[in-house]
Amino acid sequence: MTTAPLLFDRALLRARLNRAAPGFDAAAFLKARAAEDAVIRLEAILREFPIAVDLGSRNGAFSKALEGSDARAKIGVLIETDLSTRMLGDRQGVRIVADEERLPFGDETIDLLVSTLALHWTNDLVGALIQIRRALKPDGLFVGALFGGATLTELRQVLLAAEDEVTGGAFPRVSPFADTVDAAGLLQRAGFALPVADKDRVKVRYAHPIALLKDLRAMGETSVLIDRSRKPLGRKVLLRAMELYQERFAEPDGRVPATFEIITVTGWAPHERQQKPLRPGSAKMRLADALGTIEQSAGDKAGG
Repeated sequence: MTTAPLLFDRALLRARLNRAAPGFDAAAFLKARAAEDAVIRLEAILREFPIAVDLGSRNGAFSKALEGSDARAKIGVLIETDLSTRMLGDRQGVRIVADEERLPFGDETIDLLVSTLALHWTNDLVGALIQIRRALKPDGLFVGALFGGATLTELRQVLLAAEDEVTGGAFPRVSPFADTVDAAGLLQRAGFALPVADKDRVKVRYAHPIALLKDLRAMGETSVLIDRSRKPLGRKVLLRAMELYQERFAEPDGRVPATFEIITVTGWAPHERQQKPLRPGSAKMRLADALGTIEQSAGDKAGG
Protein backbone atom coordinates (compact mmCIF):
# COMPACT_ATOMS: atom_id res chain seq x y z
CA MET A 1 0.00 0.00 0.00
CA THR A 2 1.48 3.36 -1.02
CA THR A 3 1.35 6.41 1.20
CA ALA A 4 0.33 9.77 -0.23
CA PRO A 5 3.23 12.25 -0.35
CA LEU A 6 3.19 14.95 2.30
CA LEU A 7 2.62 18.30 0.60
CA PHE A 8 1.31 20.40 3.48
CA ASP A 9 2.43 21.12 7.02
CA ARG A 10 -0.80 20.54 8.92
CA ALA A 11 0.62 21.79 12.23
CA LEU A 12 1.54 25.06 10.54
CA LEU A 13 -1.93 25.22 8.99
CA ARG A 14 -3.50 24.92 12.43
CA ALA A 15 -1.27 27.69 13.73
CA ARG A 16 -2.16 29.94 10.78
CA LEU A 17 -5.88 29.32 11.31
CA ASN A 18 -5.59 30.02 15.04
CA ARG A 19 -3.81 33.27 14.22
CA ALA A 20 -6.46 34.24 11.66
CA ALA A 21 -9.48 33.37 13.79
CA PRO A 22 -10.05 36.74 15.55
CA GLY A 23 -10.23 38.67 12.26
CA PHE A 24 -11.50 35.94 9.96
CA ASP A 25 -14.96 37.47 9.45
CA ALA A 26 -13.46 40.52 7.73
CA ALA A 27 -12.03 38.36 4.93
CA ALA A 28 -14.58 35.53 4.85
CA PHE A 29 -16.33 36.59 1.62
CA LEU A 30 -15.22 33.49 -0.33
CA LYS A 31 -16.18 31.16 2.51
CA ALA A 32 -19.60 32.83 2.65
CA ARG A 33 -20.04 32.53 -1.13
CA ALA A 34 -19.22 28.81 -1.11
CA ALA A 35 -21.49 28.18 1.88
CA GLU A 36 -24.40 30.03 0.27
CA ASP A 37 -23.94 27.99 -2.91
CA ALA A 38 -24.06 24.76 -0.88
CA VAL A 39 -27.31 25.88 0.76
CA ILE A 40 -28.88 26.67 -2.63
CA ARG A 41 -28.08 23.14 -3.77
CA LEU A 42 -29.66 21.66 -0.66
CA GLU A 43 -32.82 23.71 -1.20
CA ALA A 44 -33.42 21.81 -4.44
CA ILE A 45 -33.09 18.37 -2.81
CA LEU A 46 -36.30 16.86 -1.43
CA ARG A 47 -34.68 15.05 1.46
CA GLU A 48 -34.23 15.40 5.19
CA PHE A 49 -30.86 15.02 6.87
CA PRO A 50 -31.23 14.19 10.59
CA ILE A 51 -27.46 14.33 11.23
CA ALA A 52 -25.27 16.76 9.26
CA VAL A 53 -21.62 17.76 9.54
CA ASP A 54 -19.92 20.99 8.44
CA LEU A 55 -16.30 19.87 8.01
CA GLY A 56 -13.85 22.75 8.31
CA SER A 57 -16.54 25.17 9.42
CA ARG A 58 -14.18 28.08 10.23
CA ASN A 59 -16.51 30.94 11.30
CA GLY A 60 -19.73 28.96 10.86
CA ALA A 61 -20.47 30.34 7.40
CA PHE A 62 -22.59 27.34 6.44
CA SER A 63 -24.75 27.65 9.55
CA LYS A 64 -25.17 31.37 8.86
CA ALA A 65 -26.16 30.68 5.25
CA LEU A 66 -28.83 28.26 6.45
CA GLU A 67 -30.56 30.98 8.48
CA GLY A 68 -33.74 31.99 6.68
CA SER A 69 -33.36 29.20 4.11
CA ASP A 70 -35.85 26.42 3.47
CA ALA A 71 -32.91 24.02 3.72
CA ARG A 72 -32.64 24.65 7.48
CA ALA A 73 -35.83 22.70 8.14
CA LYS A 74 -34.33 19.67 6.36
CA ILE A 75 -31.37 19.45 8.75
CA GLY A 76 -31.65 18.09 12.26
CA VAL A 77 -28.42 18.19 14.28
CA LEU A 78 -25.59 20.17 12.68
CA ILE A 79 -22.11 19.27 13.90
CA GLU A 80 -19.43 21.88 13.18
CA THR A 81 -15.79 20.77 13.04
CA ASP A 82 -12.53 22.58 12.47
CA LEU A 83 -8.81 21.91 12.73
CA SER A 84 -8.52 25.14 14.72
CA THR A 85 -9.94 25.43 18.23
CA ARG A 86 -10.00 29.23 17.98
CA MET A 87 -12.03 29.12 14.75
CA LEU A 88 -14.80 27.25 16.54
CA GLY A 89 -14.76 29.88 19.28
CA ASP A 90 -17.68 29.99 21.69
CA ARG A 91 -20.53 29.54 19.19
CA GLN A 92 -23.64 27.67 20.24
CA GLY A 93 -24.31 24.15 19.00
CA VAL A 94 -22.31 20.97 18.63
CA ARG A 95 -18.66 21.69 17.83
CA ILE A 96 -15.71 19.31 17.50
CA VAL A 97 -12.02 20.00 16.94
CA ALA A 98 -11.23 17.52 14.16
CA ASP A 99 -8.60 16.95 11.50
CA GLU A 100 -10.02 16.54 7.98
CA GLU A 101 -7.40 13.84 7.43
CA ARG A 102 -8.60 11.78 10.43
CA LEU A 103 -12.36 11.98 10.77
CA PRO A 104 -13.75 11.04 14.19
CA PHE A 105 -17.05 9.63 12.85
CA GLY A 106 -18.08 5.99 12.68
CA ASP A 107 -19.08 4.26 9.47
CA GLU A 108 -22.57 5.05 8.15
CA THR A 109 -23.42 7.56 10.89
CA ILE A 110 -24.00 10.80 8.95
CA ASP A 111 -26.77 11.81 6.53
CA LEU A 112 -25.12 14.92 5.07
CA LEU A 113 -21.55 16.19 5.08
CA VAL A 114 -20.71 19.66 3.77
CA SER A 115 -17.19 21.02 3.48
CA THR A 116 -16.47 24.45 2.01
CA LEU A 117 -12.92 25.60 1.23
CA ALA A 118 -11.09 23.37 3.70
CA LEU A 119 -10.23 20.09 1.96
CA HIS A 120 -7.67 21.65 -0.43
CA TRP A 121 -5.15 21.53 2.44
CA THR A 122 -5.33 17.73 2.88
CA ASN A 123 -2.26 15.72 1.95
CA ASP A 124 -4.34 12.79 0.71
CA LEU A 125 -7.53 14.22 -0.75
CA VAL A 126 -8.76 10.87 -2.05
CA GLY A 127 -8.15 9.34 1.37
CA ALA A 128 -10.14 12.14 3.03
CA LEU A 129 -12.99 11.63 0.54
CA ILE A 130 -13.00 7.89 1.23
CA GLN A 131 -13.34 8.62 4.95
CA ILE A 132 -16.25 10.97 4.18
CA ARG A 133 -17.97 8.37 2.00
CA ARG A 134 -17.58 5.73 4.71
CA ALA A 135 -18.99 8.07 7.36
CA LEU A 136 -22.10 8.73 5.26
CA LYS A 137 -25.10 6.48 5.56
CA PRO A 138 -26.11 4.69 2.33
CA ASP A 139 -27.59 7.35 0.04
CA GLY A 140 -26.05 10.06 2.21
CA LEU A 141 -24.96 13.26 0.49
CA PHE A 142 -21.59 15.01 0.27
CA VAL A 143 -21.34 18.64 -0.89
CA GLY A 144 -17.83 20.01 -1.08
CA ALA A 145 -16.18 23.19 -2.33
CA LEU A 146 -12.46 23.42 -3.08
CA PHE A 147 -10.20 25.99 -4.65
CA GLY A 148 -9.53 25.13 -8.30
CA GLY A 149 -6.47 25.32 -10.51
CA ALA A 150 -6.91 28.93 -11.68
CA THR A 151 -6.93 30.26 -8.11
CA LEU A 152 -4.34 32.98 -7.51
CA THR A 153 -2.82 32.46 -10.96
CA GLU A 154 -1.69 36.10 -11.08
CA LEU A 155 0.05 35.91 -7.70
CA ARG A 156 1.67 32.60 -8.55
CA GLN A 157 3.18 34.03 -11.74
CA VAL A 158 4.61 37.21 -10.26
CA LEU A 159 6.09 35.57 -7.16
CA LEU A 160 7.96 33.02 -9.27
CA ALA A 161 9.14 35.68 -11.72
CA ALA A 162 10.23 38.13 -9.03
CA GLU A 163 12.12 35.59 -6.92
CA ASP A 164 13.90 34.18 -9.96
CA GLU A 165 14.82 37.68 -11.13
CA VAL A 166 16.13 38.86 -7.75
CA THR A 167 17.75 35.70 -6.35
CA GLY A 168 18.38 33.57 -9.44
CA GLY A 169 16.04 30.81 -8.27
CA ALA A 170 12.48 30.34 -7.08
CA PHE A 171 10.47 28.18 -4.68
CA PRO A 172 6.74 27.50 -5.05
CA ARG A 173 4.87 30.03 -2.92
CA VAL A 174 1.27 29.21 -3.88
CA SER A 175 -0.38 25.84 -3.27
CA PRO A 176 -1.28 23.61 -6.23
CA PHE A 177 -5.03 23.16 -6.76
CA ALA A 178 -7.17 20.57 -8.55
CA ASP A 179 -9.14 21.33 -11.70
CA THR A 180 -12.80 20.53 -12.38
CA VAL A 181 -12.13 17.30 -14.26
CA ASP A 182 -9.81 16.07 -11.51
CA ALA A 183 -12.44 16.83 -8.85
CA ALA A 184 -15.13 14.65 -10.44
CA GLY A 185 -12.58 11.88 -10.95
CA LEU A 186 -11.51 12.08 -7.31
CA LEU A 187 -15.09 11.47 -6.18
CA GLN A 188 -15.29 8.42 -8.42
CA ARG A 189 -12.01 7.08 -7.06
CA ALA A 190 -13.34 7.54 -3.53
CA GLY A 191 -16.40 5.40 -4.34
CA PHE A 192 -19.10 8.07 -4.60
CA ALA A 193 -22.11 7.51 -6.82
CA LEU A 194 -23.54 10.12 -9.22
CA PRO A 195 -20.58 12.53 -8.90
CA VAL A 196 -21.00 16.05 -10.27
CA ALA A 197 -18.50 18.93 -10.38
CA ASP A 198 -18.82 22.51 -11.56
CA LYS A 199 -16.87 25.70 -11.07
CA ASP A 200 -17.45 29.30 -10.09
CA ARG A 201 -14.70 31.70 -11.15
CA VAL A 202 -14.55 34.82 -9.01
CA LYS A 203 -12.52 37.93 -9.80
CA VAL A 204 -11.75 40.08 -6.77
CA ARG A 205 -10.38 43.56 -7.50
CA TYR A 206 -7.92 45.30 -5.21
CA ALA A 207 -6.53 48.83 -5.10
CA HIS A 208 -3.06 47.30 -4.62
CA PRO A 209 -1.81 43.69 -4.65
CA ILE A 210 -0.55 44.05 -1.08
CA ALA A 211 -4.21 44.13 -0.03
CA LEU A 212 -4.62 40.65 -1.52
CA LEU A 213 -1.77 39.37 0.65
CA LYS A 214 -3.45 40.86 3.73
CA ASP A 215 -6.71 39.10 2.85
CA LEU A 216 -4.95 35.75 2.40
CA ARG A 217 -3.32 36.13 5.81
CA ALA A 218 -6.68 37.03 7.36
CA MET A 219 -8.24 33.93 5.77
CA GLY A 220 -5.49 31.66 7.10
CA GLU A 221 -4.75 30.78 3.45
CA THR A 222 -1.04 31.61 3.23
CA SER A 223 1.20 28.80 2.02
CA VAL A 224 1.88 25.80 4.27
CA LEU A 225 3.76 23.81 1.63
CA ILE A 226 6.36 21.50 3.16
CA ASP A 227 8.62 22.05 0.16
CA ARG A 228 8.82 25.79 0.70
CA SER A 229 11.74 28.06 1.29
CA ARG A 230 12.47 28.40 5.00
CA LYS A 231 13.69 31.93 4.32
CA PRO A 232 11.06 34.66 4.56
CA LEU A 233 10.12 36.31 1.29
CA GLY A 234 12.67 39.12 1.14
CA ARG A 235 11.67 42.76 0.87
CA LYS A 236 13.28 43.11 -2.57
CA VAL A 237 11.45 40.06 -3.90
CA LEU A 238 8.14 41.20 -2.45
CA LEU A 239 8.43 44.72 -3.83
CA ARG A 240 9.41 43.41 -7.25
CA ALA A 241 6.48 40.96 -7.21
CA MET A 242 4.08 43.80 -6.41
CA GLU A 243 5.55 45.86 -9.27
CA LEU A 244 5.16 42.94 -11.69
CA TYR A 245 1.59 42.38 -10.51
CA GLN A 246 0.66 45.96 -11.37
CA GLU A 247 2.62 45.96 -14.64
CA ARG A 248 1.08 42.73 -15.92
CA PHE A 249 -2.44 42.75 -14.54
CA ALA A 250 -3.54 46.29 -13.65
CA GLU A 251 -6.87 47.24 -15.24
CA PRO A 252 -7.63 50.65 -16.80
CA ASP A 253 -8.72 52.13 -13.47
CA GLY A 254 -5.47 51.01 -11.81
CA ARG A 255 -7.01 48.25 -9.72
CA VAL A 256 -5.63 44.70 -9.93
CA PRO A 257 -7.64 41.46 -10.14
CA ALA A 258 -7.13 38.26 -8.19
CA THR A 259 -8.71 35.11 -9.58
CA PHE A 260 -10.34 32.56 -7.29
CA GLU A 261 -11.84 29.42 -8.78
CA ILE A 262 -14.27 27.52 -6.55
CA ILE A 263 -15.00 23.95 -7.61
CA THR A 264 -18.15 22.51 -6.05
CA VAL A 265 -18.66 18.75 -6.05
CA THR A 266 -21.59 16.62 -5.01
CA GLY A 267 -21.68 12.87 -4.59
CA TRP A 268 -23.80 10.24 -2.89
CA ALA A 269 -22.82 7.28 -0.80
CA PRO A 270 -23.85 4.25 -2.89
CA HIS A 271 -27.31 2.74 -2.34
CA GLU A 272 -29.21 0.10 -4.28
CA ARG A 273 -32.16 2.40 -5.03
CA GLN A 274 -30.01 4.99 -6.83
CA GLN A 275 -30.19 5.37 -10.60
CA LYS A 276 -27.84 3.06 -12.49
CA PRO A 277 -26.52 3.57 -16.03
CA LEU A 278 -28.12 1.30 -18.64
CA ARG A 279 -26.13 -1.61 -19.98
CA PRO A 280 -24.65 -0.96 -23.45
CA GLY A 281 -27.08 -2.21 -26.11
CA SER A 282 -30.09 -2.22 -23.77
CA ALA A 283 -31.78 0.88 -25.25
CA LYS A 284 -35.28 0.28 -26.61
CA MET A 285 -35.09 3.08 -29.19
CA ARG A 286 -32.39 4.13 -31.63
CA LEU A 287 -30.86 7.56 -31.08
CA ALA A 288 -31.46 8.47 -34.74
CA ASP A 289 -35.19 7.74 -34.32
CA ALA A 290 -35.35 9.83 -31.16
CA LEU A 291 -33.69 12.76 -32.95
CA GLY A 292 -35.68 12.31 -36.16
CA THR A 293 -32.54 11.98 -38.33
CA ILE A 294 -31.13 9.46 -40.75
CA GLU A 295 -28.46 7.19 -39.30
CA GLN A 296 -25.25 6.86 -41.31
CA SER A 297 -22.40 4.45 -40.73
CA ALA A 298 -19.00 5.86 -39.85
CA GLY A 299 -17.74 5.08 -43.35
CA ASP A 300 -20.53 6.84 -45.28
CA LYS A 301 -20.03 10.28 -46.75
CA ALA A 302 -22.66 12.87 -46.02
CA GLY A 303 -25.04 13.27 -48.94
CA GLY A 304 -25.88 16.51 -50.71
